[in-house]
Amino acid sequence: MNYSKQREIILKTLRENPIHPTADMLFALVRNELPNVSLATVYRNLNQLAEQGVIRKISALDDKVHFDHNLESHYHFICIKCKKVYDVPYDVAPDLAKALREHTGLEALAADVLFKGICNHCKH
Repeated sequence: MNYSKQREIILKTLRENPIHPTADMLFALVRNELPNVSLATVYRNLNQLAEQGVIRKISALDDKVHFDHNLESHYHFICIKCKKVYDVPYDVAPDLAKALREHTGLEALAADVLFKGICNHCKH
């Protein structure tokens, strides 16, 4: 993948906003630094970064595609009130794939685990 100033700024913006934004959300944020960037450019660069394994595309959160800069193994939690998405450490359920294999014989190669509930902020 060739160097692109726009791609660099899109990736930097994603890393600075670990809220699992959609392309539209990132577009609004990137326009602060690149006022002339198009939505198509943001989409194209996010898809290229995901194809290269630099970021992850997450489509299990809601009806939109979100982007995650965190490539470490982890799960997600989405608040049903405020819709914020939080990373959940893998340590919460590290043997999930092993338990699946032992109970069903199925071999998981990847998993997108999503917890839904109410975040600490919304509980109060």
